[in-house]
Amino acid sequence: MFGKTIKLFLIDGEPSGRMTCELSNWTGKAYKIPRIKVKECGDRSELKNPGVYLLFGKQEDGKSLVYIGEAEDVFKRLGQQLNQKDFWNEAIVFISKDENLNKAHIKYLENRLFETATTLNRYAVNNGTIPTRPSISEPDQAEMEVFIKNIKILTNTLGHKVFEEKRQIYSVEDQKEKIFHIKAARGADASGEPTSDGFVIFEDSRVAASEVNSIPNYVHKLRNGLKKEGVIQIEDGDYIVKEDYLATSPSSAAALVMGRSANGLIEWKLQDGMTLKDYESTD
Repeated sequence: MFGKTIKLFLIDGEPSGRMTCELSNWTGKAYKIPRIKVKECGDRSELKNPGVYLLFGKQEDGKSLVYIGEAEDVFKRLGQQLNQKDFWNEAIVFISKDENLNKAHIKYLENRLFETATTLNRYAVNNGTIPTRPSISEPDQAEMEVFIKNIKILTNTLGHKVFEEKRQIYSVEDQKEKIFHIKAARGADASGEPTSDGFVIFEDSRVAASEVNSIPNYVHKLRNGLKKEGVIQIEDGDYIVKEDYLATSPSSAAALVMGRSANGLIEWKLQDGMTLKDYESTD
């Protein structure tokens, strides 16, 4: 299978300004627009067509935030969002170069992107209501699913992993060689894997039911926050991770699991006992 060629164009001649992004053999097109550049996009006729858009910002606690919307005139809607929402500092817009997206198509895209972002839970989703999914023909649905696949690729390319799985997908044969484990005091029994973003603790892992007195304050706050959010729940006395959780580093993940300060490079081990440190050192 041949890979896709991605074409980036800097509209303002600088990486912090507006840019377009396209994939080979695809009729879609992405625009990345800083909030402060929205008003300058009035001369971009493509942006006055139907499309979907993503607004990106941060919550007060630092977690990434996204709003997913659709509009029959994307440029006009972005102008409205300048007044209605102040959390965002960047937008990514997706339109069709051959203008074949209609209202039903963009509503379908909005719903499916919302569904994916909510399920993956990498970013907090700012939408107040669940977008409705219209009924479209089977051929149109298949075409929109291809559109969504390419939206995911370009959104990632443009710096946002809102639609990317937290964990890698390994075959059963690979798991013994690539999945790491911690089994320790106070009920800790977890599995996970290193990724390009940090370390993923897998769903159904058990974390320590209690913490040592010397636990770092950031780990204590993190554990309490995840309990309040429902990411960690009590079941029959065990503290269970209810969804894949992406920690910032192997050590942060190990400390969260063990309820104490921990060196993740040593604590995370393969089934054969090899530490993550040794694993990363092997050729």
